[in-house]
Amino acid sequence: MVRQHPDQLLVGLVSVSDRAYSGAYQDQGIPALQGWLDGALTRAPQYASRVIPDESAGISATLIELVDELGCDLVLTTGGTGPARRDVTPEATLAVATKEMPGFGEQMRQISLRFVPTAILSRQVAVIREADGHAALIINLPGQPKAIKETLEGLRGEDGAVLVPGIFAAVPYCIDLIGGPYVETHAEACKAFRPKSAIRS
Repeated sequence: MVRQHPDQLLVGLVSVSDRAYSGAYQDQGIPALQGWLDGALTRAPQYASRVIPDESAGISATLIELVDELGCDLVLTTGGTGPARRDVTPEATLAVATKEMPGFGEQMRQISLRFVPTAILSRQVAVIREADGHAALIINLPGQPKAIKETLEGLRGEDGAVLVPGIFAAVPYCIDLIGGPYVETHAEACKAFRPKSAIRS
C-alpha cells in the first residue's frame, strides 16, 4: 500500500468468522466498517480487507501482515470477542501487541451496556503494535453493523447532543502520538478530539 497523500490513512479491516470464511454466511462487518469510515473521514483512506476463520495463529499472522508488511496505521477487527470456545480474537490480538490500550475496551462496553446487559461478556481489546519503526493501532470491534456504528460514533440524544462518546473520537490523536498521518473527521459523524496544542492551523 502506497499513500496517495502524506495524511492518507491506511486501514486494515479483518472479519473473524468461520461461517463467513467458509461462504456459509455473507460478511457484514467489513462493509459496515468501510461504510462508516468513508462517511466519517475527510480524506478517503486505503483499505486492505481480510475474512479469516476463528483460529488464533491465523488471526495473529493477519494482523502482523497488515501492520508489518502493508504498513497499515489502523486495523479494525470484527468478530470472535465473546466467551465461546472459538472466540479467540482478543488473545490473538494481545499476542502481537507492544502495548495494550485498555481504555478502548472499557468505553466499548460502556456504550453496549446502554442496550444489553450481555455487553459485559464482550472481551474486546485494543493494542499498539510497533515493528521496524512503524506503529499501528489495532482495535477489536463488535460484529453487528448497528453495534459497530454505535461503538465508533457514540450515542446521541434526540437533540443530537452526544450522550456517550464513541471510541473513534480518540483514534486520530492516538495515531498522531504513534507517528501516523494526521487524520480529520466530519464532526457530524464523530468529532475527533485533540488537545489545542496538537490541532493543525
